Amino acid sequence: MMLKVNEIHTFYGKSYIIKGLSLDVKKGEVVCLLGRNGAGKTTTLRSILGITPPKKGKIVFLGEDITSRPPFVRVRLGMGYVPEDMRIFPDLTVRENLEVSVIQRGEGLDRWNVESVFKLFPKLKTLDGSNGTALSGGEQQMLAIARALVSNPILLVLDEPSEGLAPIIVQELSRMIKEIKSETTILLSEQNARFAMQFSDRAYIIDRGKIVYEGSIDELCQQEDIRDRYLGVYKRTDGVCLMR
Repeated sequence: MMLKVNEIHTFYGKSYIIKGLSLDVKKGEVVCLLGRNGAGKTTTLRSILGITPPKKGKIVFLGEDITSRPPFVRVRLGMGYVPEDMRIFPDLTVRENLEVSVIQRGEGLDRWNVESVFKLFPKLKTLDGSNGTALSGGEQQMLAIARALVSNPILLVLDEPSEGLAPIIVQELSRMIKEIKSETTILLSEQNARFAMQFSDRAYIIDRGKIVYEGSIDELCQQEDIRDRYLGVYKRTDGVCLMR
C-alpha cells in the first residue's frame, strides 16, 4: 500500500471538518475523492500533506508513519502537491518555476525534467521565458502540475485541477493525466465528477467530512442512488459516467 489514511480527525480552529476519514491508495492507481463544494476534499488533502495536520488518526506513506512529519519531509519522501490556488511563483519565468522545483531522486525514479514536461505540455514550451503573471488561468494550472512533476513524485496529489478552467483546457488536463497515469500514482480531489471519472480507477465520495462511498468507477456507475444523492451522475456512455 502506498498511502493509508486511518480514521483522521481534522479541525480548522474550533470547526470540526474531517470526521474519522479513512482511505488508501495503491501503487499505480489513480484515485479520486469526489464531493460537493465544502464537503471536506481540500482539507483531506491538506491533512495528508501535513499542511493542516489531523488531531487524531494515522497517515502512513510508503510504510512510514508520517502523521506528525512536517510538509517538507513528506515532499522529500515523494509527495508532489498541486494546490487548488496553484501558487506558482509570479515573478519567475516558466522555466525558472520549473528549475527551482527539480528534485532528483535517483534509483530510476527521475522520470521528469524541464524538457520532458515541455513535451507533455507543449504550450509551456512556447511560454518558456514568460513570467507567471503573464499566464492565463489554464496556463498557470499546466505550470503548477509541471512544477510538481519535475519533483519526480512517487505520489502526485491534485486539488480540484479542473476548477474554473475552460472546457478546452479541461480536455488538455484529462489528456495529460491519462498520459502520465501509467508512470505516476495519483490522488486527486474533484467536484467535477465527469472529468475525474474518465481516468480514475477508484473513487471515494466525501460528504460533511466523512466517506460515504468507496468503490471502482464501474461499481460507482451502477450505484444510482449514490450517484443521484452526491454526484448527479445518471448513466455510463463510452466508458464515462455522464452528469445530469
